[in-house]
Order: sequence, then structure tokens, then C-alpha cells
Amino acid sequence: MGKADLHTHTSASDGALHATELLKKIKEKGLKTVAITDHDTIKGYLEGKEMAAELGIELIPGVEMTALWNNREVHLLAYMFDENNEDFLMLLRRQKRARILRMGAIVEYLKSTGIDIDLDEIRAESGHGNVGRPHAAAVLIKKGYVGGVSEAFIRYLSSEKLKDIKTEYASIEEVIKITQLAAGVISLAHPGPIYSRKEIEALLEKGLDGIECIHPSHNFNVQRTFKKLAESKNLLITGGSDYHGTGKSDYDPYLGIVTIGEKYIASLKRLSERRKN
Repeated sequence: MGKADLHTHTSASDGALHATELLKKIKEKGLKTVAITDHDTIKGYLEGKEMAAELGIELIPGVEMTALWNNREVHLLAYMFDENNEDFLMLLRRQKRARILRMGAIVEYLKSTGIDIDLDEIRAESGHGNVGRPHAAAVLIKKGYVGGVSEAFIRYLSSEKLKDIKTEYASIEEVIKITQLAAGVISLAHPGPIYSRKEIEALLEKGLDGIECIHPSHNFNVQRTFKKLAESKNLLITGGSDYHGTGKSDYDPYLGIVTIGEKYIASLKRLSERRKN
């Protein structure tokens, strides 16, 4: 059985590598199946389809969606959706707009602290991909306000610092409904370092299909706990490296190491097929 990584990022959002470069690296790691899960965009997935076919890699549809729940942002991993479903594509367009509006608000906040920065600089840093806080961090580093990404987040870009900024992301209920109607399967992303057990239980009650049990931020005991939880609720198990590219994330060394078995991919496919009928 081959190994799979269902959580990777490209330059279409906050990753360092173009989809074709990422897929070549994935081939070197010996992975059989992968999902490109950029933030609120399937651009990277679409850009990688041809290369994946050439390399003999199974590239399944994927995206990491931002949703609102209890006035906070949560990340959901969507897979196996119909990439031509108009309602799903409309949701992605709305998410892109929400990202830009949120980044505009972040820029205004940074300006209020005395930082010389504008939205165009951040959009240029993103290379016309979906903008995110890592792009703002890169601008702060280039301008000498901070020495690195971690400092940028601690001093200026943490969720706590930005908690009063309102966003227009879709609600968790809407993201789940639209994804599932597009034959997609949706999993709670990297819950270990973010939510309490009570919060996870509440999120699962919204109708999620699975839990990302395998992730670099989850040690063995955490993985085992989430697997047992998923099994007890008859939920799917997903996982991956959360790879972003050299220097972009502490998780980058785990590409090709933090993986899941093909049997979990088969479960995703079965559920998606049922939703097509």
C-alpha cells in the first residue's frame, strides 16, 4: 500500500513552491497520493493536475477552508468535491474576497501601531495567490520591523492581537453544507494545538465527516486519542504534513514522513461517491 499526504500548500496561498515544484518533491519522497490544500483556493490543485498525471501521482481535489464558528476562525479540510460545482466555486470566490478585506483591516491595524505598510505590498508578496498573514509577516521582515516569522506573529499577527477584526468568511454550517452538496468530504484541520475536547465535540456536531488525526503538531498519544474519537463516532481519519516549503513552516521536515495509508483515501472516495448519487 502506498503512502498519502492530504495536507500540503503551494504558492497559490502561503506555500513557497509552485504546484509543479511541490509535486516533483512529492515524487522524490515516494508518495503515491497527495492533496494540495491551499487556503480558500483550488488554484494550486488545478495548476498541478497535469504534472501529477505525468509523474504518476494521484492528486485528489483539496482545499483548506476558513470558516467562522463562535466568532472565531476555524480551518476545515475539504476533499473529493466536484471542482466544477458552481455553488462551491462561488463560495471560494467569496472566501477570496473575505481574505482581501480581512488583510485590509490588518493593514489598518498595523498602521495604527506606527508601521509603514500597505495592502499592495502584501499582495505583491503573495505573488497573486490568496493573501494571508505569512505574506504580511514577510513584508514586516523585509522592512526590518521583525527578525523572523515567529516574531512577526508574536508581536503583530497572532489571533489574540487581531481578535477584534471582523471577517466575512462563510459560517462553518455553510462551508460544510456547500462542500457536501458538491460531493465533497470535510475534515477538522489540526485540532490538537487549537481546541479543547469540549470544543472539538461541539465542532463535530456541526456535521463534519472526519478529523485530521495525523499532523506534525500531534504526538503519538494525541494521534491515538483522535483516532479513537473518530472511530467512536464513525468519522473518517485524515492526515498529512502541512508542508509549506523551506523556511515557511516548522512542519516542512515532515513531508514524506507524516503520512496516512491508502485505506483512508478509499474511505474518502466511498463517501464522496455516495454523495454523487
